[in-house]
Amino acid sequence: MLSTLAPAFALLAAALLFGGMTFFAALFAPAVFIRLPADTAGAFIRGFFPWYYLACAGVALVAGLAMFGVSSIDAIAMLANAAGFVVARQILMPAINRARDAQAAGDRAAGRRFDRLHRASVILNFAQLVATAVLVVRVGTA
Repeated sequence: MLSTLAPAFALLAAALLFGGMTFFAALFAPAVFIRLPADTAGAFIRGFFPWYYLACAGVALVAGLAMFGVSSIDAIAMLANAAGFVVARQILMPAINRARDAQAAGDRAAGRRFDRLHRASVILNFAQLVATAVLVVRVGTA
């Protein structure tokens, strides 16, 4: 019974991750910056990101574990996705915040560092979104 539920559960978890990531990038974050003053929006999003990464890592972990019932390669890919969220939360995000704070204090080099780190986080998040979409399609058609 459990082995027959694994594909459905893996698909549900991966689809939930894809939907959450898409909602955040396409609707939530832009709405925050449209509806709130820039300083307030920036502080709000900065406070929200640790929870975003934690939730995404958790859902990706569940999806990855469930995918072992479908495909070991897909499971490993999803677990790597989960690890990417942990790296973003624990390493990249604090470095981005430090660079942004230094930039606000007048450090011009920090502004370039912030731009590089922010770009890296956007690329990582986009790669995770694409990987999740591919896995949803693969598991959904398996």
